[in-house]
Order: sequence, then C-alpha cells, then structure tokens
Amino acid sequence: MLQYFRCIEESTVHLSGNSEIDFSFVRQPAQVDAEGAHRSSILTMGSFPPFGLLSMLGLILLATTTDAHSYSGADYYKDSCPQATTIVMDMVNNFVKANKNLAGGFLRLHFHDCFVRGCDASVLLNSPTNTAEKDARPNAGSLRGFHEIDQIKVALEAECPGIVSCADILALAARDATVKVGGQSWSLDLGRKDGKVSISSEADAQLPSPFATYDQLVQNFSAVGFTQEEMVILSGGHTIGRSSCGAVQPRLYNFNGVAGLTDPSIDASLAKQLKKKCPENEPGSTLAMDSTKNTFDHLYFKAVLNNKGLFQSDANLLTNPVGKELVTRYSKAGSSFLSDFAAAMTKMSNIQWATDGEVRRVCSVVNQ
Repeated sequence: MLQYFRCIEESTVHLSGNSEIDFSFVRQPAQVDAEGAHRSSILTMGSFPPFGLLSMLGLILLATTTDAHSYSGADYYKDSCPQATTIVMDMVNNFVKANKNLAGGFLRLHFHDCFVRGCDASVLLNSPTNTAEKDARPNAGSLRGFHEIDQIKVALEAECPGIVSCADILALAARDATVKVGGQSWSLDLGRKDGKVSISSEADAQLPSPFATYDQLVQNFSAVGFTQEEMVILSGGHTIGRSSCGAVQPRLYNFNGVAGLTDPSIDASLAKQLKKKCPENEPGSTLAMDSTKNTFDHLYFKAVLNNKGLFQSDANLLTNPVGKELVTRYSKAGSSFLSDFAAAMTKMSNIQWATDGEVRRVCSVVNQ
C-alpha cells in the first residue's frame, strides 16, 4: 500500500465536488536509493492524528489510485504488462542490428524529448495545428527513429492496449540501444505519462546548439538541473550516431559569420575531409560523429582533445578550464565514462514527468 503514497505531490488532495482535505502534515520526501530508483515515502503512525487513521488512509488511497504519479518504479508494468520491457528490448536490438545508426538516433530522441517539457514524448507529436518540436530547427530532418518507435508502440498496444506510454518507450529504447552498441545499462523508473503539448519554439530555445559556446551549453544544461561535469559527460553521447552537413558547414565556410573562414581550432586534416563530404552550399552527406561511430566508448573525448570534435560545441568544451579538465580525464578513463554516463542518463530520464498526461494510443497524436 505504501507505493500509493508517493503521489502526494501537493499538500491538498481534491475529491469529488468542492471537497478537499489538507494532508500537508503527512507529506514526507520520497527516498532515492543508490540505483537511482524512487522509493515510496514513509508514513509513520506519528504522522497522523491518533484517531481516524484507517479512514484517512482510505481517502488517500481513493484519491490517488488513478493519479498519474500514483506509483513509479522499474517494475511499474510487472502486473499490467509484464512483457513490456522485453518487447521493447527485443525490438530495439533487432532494429539496431539491422541499422547501427539507430542507436544514436534513439539516444538523441530521448535526449531531445527530455530537455523540452521533460520526458513526456512531446518530441514525437505531429504538427496538425501548430509547429511541434519535431519540426523545430534542431530537430527537423535530423531526428531518427520515429518509425521504429511507432512499430514498438503497435506491438505493445497489441500485447496490452493503453498501458505503456510513448515516453517510457523512448526511455527504454535509448537505454537498450546504447547497451546494444557497448554502453553500460542504467536504472530506469517507469510510469511516465505522455504530454499533450509540443511547441517548436520551446525546442529552439532549450536544446543545445551544435554551435553553442561553453557558457551557452552550461545555461542549457543547468536549466534542467545538470552540473558542468554532467554536461561534459552527456556530451560524450556524441560517440555514436551521425550528423547532417548543415551542423558543421558554418564551421567550415563561415566561422563566426566571416565568409570563407574555417574554424582555426579544427584539425586541418579533418577540415579537409569534411569539406569533401560537405561542399559549401550543398546538402552533402551524413557524417560519423567519431571514428568508432557504431561503438559506445570514450574515444569521443580523445577526438575532442585532438581538435577532431565534429561540432563547434564539442571544440568549445576545451575553451573553459573545467571543461578541458573533464575532457582530458575521460579521454583516459573509458570505464569511468561508461558508468558516469549511465548515472547521468538515469538523472536525465527523471526530468519533469508530465503531471497531467495520458498514455497515447498512437505516439504521434494526442488521444481524442
């Protein structure tokens, strides 16, 4: 029964009609164990008045059983959809086996989802009446994995209709894909709900740009609760996946707005290779993020340290003493990077869950 008490996020529970009961005197902080999994708040007999305890417990249970946050945990679907995590993992493994670029695609989808309105699958919504996140400047034409996420959702709807949220699918897919290409697994609470709002301008403002300065990166990451160290660790996600030429062409041909200027910090041989693949004013091809594009490892940091980071934002990690020290550290410590990245991903997966969400039947459309 204690699992239901964690959902008392506010001090007042609203019941039917205009009735409400003040429970501010019973709220205790949720506990978090070493694995990062949320545990239920502990309510003791001393927290309540000496009479009416059972009645009050009943009211709390009644008021919270249907709440979006009545319970969350790694075993959230144990009874309602016991095969959920297995279905996601098996399908993700098959997708990545067929196309290893999808590992970076799934990871980036989850990242771009969580940084805007929290981990609520708002990045998956289409733009029927407004321009949604997926069509924002940082996302349009560059995010991958939408079709595969839809396929996973279809399979889960066939197994247990209306149970598994698209937000949870994204979180699981990012983890399972990373593990498939050599990354370390991380703990995940499940029970997210899907958001109902998706606005492109929010993605434009809140997602880190590939041209960002160090201070701009700090601002983007601190806005969602990350330290500078975690910012550098999560930048290591660039060790897998691919990029469009559009994310690097200004660095090659118009650095700092100067026509014909190439970023002087970029390795000359790398600049030459990139210019061949990405001619000026042409769409070009896609580019590997690092030399081991399909393996999750720490070589991204070695590349950045050797002025071979693909993005201007990667190179800018070296413009700050803290950033440079962290890049240097992780360039020498592969196992530490893997474990620290896993811990940072657990934290990212818990950014601002939707409090008024739903479980979408189709991930790209709000339920009608």
